[in-house]
Amino acid sequence: MFTKDHKDLIVWQKSMDLLVEVYRLVKKLPKEETYALSDQMRRAAVSIPSNIAEGRGRSSEKDYLRFLFIARGSQAELETQLLVCVRLDYLNESEIESALNLCSEVGRMLNSMIRNLS
Repeated sequence: MFTKDHKDLIVWQKSMDLLVEVYRLVKKLPKEETYALSDQMRRAAVSIPSNIAEGRGRSSEKDYLRFLFIARGSQAELETQLLVCVRLDYLNESEIESALNLCSEVGRMLNSMIRNLS
């Protein structure tokens, strides 16, 4: 049904870049956030490319679409968590700029894919 492997998808590649950026950022958070915000951010970041890949590996467009919706939810969750870090003065806006830009780009790509499959 699908011609490309998930690793060929630009949205998957960008979400992997986002994951790496998030892992870099959470190292800067206070130690008391290790099992709270840091952990939640890592889980959300991992969820995005993982759900794109899992959906791509499914046998129907309906399943693929469901996993793209999950990835989009994780993208919105991660964006919120990045902004929380700024509000709590854990990180400043310039530190999260790259991650926020990638997050927005991945969100737009996911929205486009969802529209095209709907």
